[in-house]
Amino acid sequence: MKKSALLTAIATAAIFLFLNSCGNSSADNSNTPAQSMVTDEPKDDGQGVGKFKDVTLAAFDAKLAEQGKTIFEAKCSACHRTTDQKIVGPGLAGVTKKRSPAWILNMITNPVEMTQKDPAAKALLEEHLTQMTFQDVSDSDAKALLEYLRQVDGEGPAQASN
Repeated sequence: MKKSALLTAIATAAIFLFLNSCGNSSADNSNTPAQSMVTDEPKDDGQGVGKFKDVTLAAFDAKLAEQGKTIFEAKCSACHRTTDQKIVGPGLAGVTKKRSPAWILNMITNPVEMTQKDPAAKALLEEHLTQMTFQDVSDSDAKALLEYLRQVDGEGPAQASN
C-alpha cells in the first residue's frame, strides 16, 4: 500500500513537470500572438503608489514647514535624520531633489504598499532591511512634512538639521 502511494505521487509529479515544461518555446511561437505578462506592478512614473498624483507645489510656506518640523520630530526622527545619516531608515537630505512630491507624499501615507509595488521603495527596503511603518499621518500632515523637507533641502529659509 505504501509502495503504490509512493508510485502515485511520483507519477503525479512527473505528469505535472511534463505539463509545465510544455509551453511556447521561443523557437516555435512565430504564429502565436505575444503573451502579455499580467502583473499588479504599477507603471514606474516616479509618483509611487497611492492617492497622490501630479502634485504641483505652491510657493514655499514657512508656517507649514514649521508644522512639518514638529510632526517630523514626533513621528519620524526615531528612524530618520534630515542629513545623510542612516539611523533605521535612510537619511533624508536631498530627498526633494531625488523624488517627486507625489512619491514623497505616497511614501509617507502609504509605505507598505509602496515597498511592495514601487521599484524605488522596494530598493530602499532591500537596502535598509526595515519596513517603514505608517505613523498615522494625515494627508495635511504629510504635506506639512513635505514642506519641512523642502526647507531642509534649501527650498525655503535655512533650518537647523536634525
